[in-house]
Amino acid sequence: MRLTGNLACLAITTIASFAHSEANVRQPIESLTVFTAKRFVTMEPALTEATAVAVANGRIVAVGDLDSLTPWTDRYPSTIDRSFEDRYVLPGFIDPHVHPSLPAITTQFPYIAPEAWDLPTGHFPAAKTPEQYKQALRAAVAAHDDAAVPFVTWGYHPLWHGEVFRDTLDAWFPEQPVILWHRSFHELIANTTALRRLGLTEEDAAGDAHADWSRGLFSEGAAMQIMARLTFVFEPERFGRGMRNFAELLHLGGVTTAVDMGFGISGSPDADIAAVRTTLESMQAPSRVIMTPIITSFLNRGVTPEAAMKEIDAWRQQSSRRVLLDRRFKLMIDGAVFSGLSQFGFPGYIDGHEGVWMVPLDTTLAWAQAFWDAGYQLHAHTNGDASAARMIHILRTLLANTPRVDHRFSLEHFAYTTEDQNRALKNLGAVVSANPYYHYILSDIYSTQWLGADRGEQMVRLGSLERLGVPFTLHSDMPMAPLSPLTLAWTATNRETINGNRTGQVERVSLNAALRAITIDAAYAVGWEDEIGSIRAGKRADFTVLDKDPYEVGAAGLKDISIWGTVFEGEVAPLKQTP
Repeated sequence: MRLTGNLACLAITTIASFAHSEANVRQPIESLTVFTAKRFVTMEPALTEATAVAVANGRIVAVGDLDSLTPWTDRYPSTIDRSFEDRYVLPGFIDPHVHPSLPAITTQFPYIAPEAWDLPTGHFPAAKTPEQYKQALRAAVAAHDDAAVPFVTWGYHPLWHGEVFRDTLDAWFPEQPVILWHRSFHELIANTTALRRLGLTEEDAAGDAHADWSRGLFSEGAAMQIMARLTFVFEPERFGRGMRNFAELLHLGGVTTAVDMGFGISGSPDADIAAVRTTLESMQAPSRVIMTPIITSFLNRGVTPEAAMKEIDAWRQQSSRRVLLDRRFKLMIDGAVFSGLSQFGFPGYIDGHEGVWMVPLDTTLAWAQAFWDAGYQLHAHTNGDASAARMIHILRTLLANTPRVDHRFSLEHFAYTTEDQNRALKNLGAVVSANPYYHYILSDIYSTQWLGADRGEQMVRLGSLERLGVPFTLHSDMPMAPLSPLTLAWTATNRETINGNRTGQVERVSLNAALRAITIDAAYAVGWEDEIGSIRAGKRADFTVLDKDPYEVGAAGLKDISIWGTVFEGEVAPLKQTP
């Protein structure tokens, strides 16, 4: 029998979900490892907690206590692992929106940002004022001892650090090539010496609306002109170190599953996949990364939707244990929120500037329709309320053209929406992958400089989603936020800003909702709920081991809970620095 039309689309979705688990379900059990803990928090409503979990073949066999597991342990050779008997265990944390290449690039350089950062490469103090930024930048440039490459730093933002563009950098550093990577990652600023070193001319920037030659500012697509010339960033040794930093950040954050939400930043999608796979597989990292193709990677190469799907099919065939592709695809709607390039409806930005549309609407619709009809889960980079309106229009169009159930079209980022839009997301069956850190770092300064308090204080309106019953998850988009799910949960439950202000308190979420958002609801948002996200028989044995129980600590203490380590498909991986 041949399926056609809507039934074919539905069947593709079902088969894609079924394929996650089919390979491992029927492996025979030869022996068991039984892990004990002070408390397993299962995220399963039918059995909310346990003290022992039996594992075989990388999957959970049974959940309960040592007595209840005796039918299993009496039948099969069993080993009891008491490594974390005095600790608390949650399902392995999930970050559903990262880009491994971003930390692999930015951690090659010093961070000078409005907030402090602790990275595998060291501690970088906050620089909240223009004077603090100037002092930190001068010190970092003075310490730069590699004459073969320009000095690069990540974290600059004009709302904190003042206008530091080409003329200012030329005055401060007339001889040294200096490049500032904007806090958004979507913009770069270079002085004259750096532009000359990179071989960029005014003619190269001519005609590009996102290139401001006089200020040395290159945004969004124009930033690729500089990126393409920073070849040293992608040298195997340097980039490999950066990618290992990313893998270490996953482990430090207790993340066992991450979704690369759009790869191809190097200009070569094949190279990006290979870099992530080589790093994670060679390190035997205790985590997996699900790679997501992005529309701009194909448009930049002049690839059609049909040809793109053939490329993706080939990549999917190369999937390994730790790095894999399934059926998901990312759209780009508006610009970066940190750059003030998100699209807001009336009244827009206070200073009158406008955001950008990343891809024309007709192009976005054509690609969305092609991948929707092929059964892919769609994800849309969406920040401002005008962008959310466009995404809702796209989803309504897709549903009208090709009705589809359980599609889980995902709004990615969720910087600002209205209550009416959130209600529409609910009615249309959408899910949300949100970055709650936007409120922490941006809401105060955006309230006074760009949006006004009524919108600035209501950034990332997760409380609205919880009240409406819209499924949501939390992501870092590292380095847009720390790669720390507990920090993200803390921001969502407390809504405390970088300045210690508690604003938009009606948009706080419950402690349970925040913890679900980094475990089972994150799994649901990416279509992996049958495999990960909770502790129950049949799922992969992915755990995050904590020194304290988050339900006992409460919302206020989430970000201060220490992570002991993880378990990845039954393999214990304690953090190295833990005694």
